[in-house]
Amino acid sequence: MTVYPFIAAEKAAGRRVERACALTGVSRSAYYQWRERKPSAHASADEALKERIIRIHKESKGTYGAPRVLAQLVRDGVCCSKKRVARLMASCGLAGREKRQSKKTTEADPAAAATNPDLLQRRFSSKEFALNQVWVADITYLRTWEGWAYLATVIDLASRRVVGFAVADHMRASLVCQALEMALGARQPVPGLIFHSDRGSQYTSKVFRELLAKWGIRQSLSRPRQCWDNAVAESFFATLKLELVYRQPLPTRAAAHHAVFDYIELFYNRKRLHSSLGYRSPAEYEASHTVPTAATPAA
Repeated sequence: MTVYPFIAAEKAAGRRVERACALTGVSRSAYYQWRERKPSAHASADEALKERIIRIHKESKGTYGAPRVLAQLVRDGVCCSKKRVARLMASCGLAGREKRQSKKTTEADPAAAATNPDLLQRRFSSKEFALNQVWVADITYLRTWEGWAYLATVIDLASRRVVGFAVADHMRASLVCQALEMALGARQPVPGLIFHSDRGSQYTSKVFRELLAKWGIRQSLSRPRQCWDNAVAESFFATLKLELVYRQPLPTRAAAHHAVFDYIELFYNRKRLHSSLGYRSPAEYEASHTVPTAATPAA
């Protein structure tokens, strides 16, 4: 009954229990019996589960909603339903981050060669490709107090791991070259890898295409004005902004670079559970797969 907490509050305030009971029409014996009651097994289990949920939500930097919290609980050997997790999260005031609509930064090159068609045709399943077989890339913007910073990333389609990235105050071709060079240095891919991006002028520039040719990489370009042709890269940026950029100020471009590095290398690649990977992290997925590599090509 809801009157019992009222009586308890009156007692805590120094008022007489007898009078509070008389006002509410409850006997003193009933009140004391309520006060000495023990929580039910279900209530106790809920409290223990709440502690786990709060810890998981905190370790995700406040980004996980009920589906990923449930996935982590299952990985920890806890059996429960998504509805129960959602209810307990709501009771604790916890919620995941919801995606916003993103803006485009693509500067399409009308002279992009027709000899580089879309080789993926929206085939983005991680099960369809091996590691170092397809990389997807894109550029996005980051607002700082100093002005815009731009982030270029390279993602392995199979594991969803960010294998290369670069942050700068410009969108010149050197930005995407730097991101690709980081990926090449880390992964040393064999010739024949597919590099997929939109038809932005950075990706169709001479210097970038020469870098691809040097490593024997095949270029794949999205169709004009078809953002879904590069959905994996777009999805990563939506997640990055939702879980990082929209949640903290970025005073300088250096601060933006540091925040992006921490998010990608310490959280996203190593810990964040991906639904497309069966709720595993990219690092965990790659640990169970062989990454084909080759020697660095001659200059």
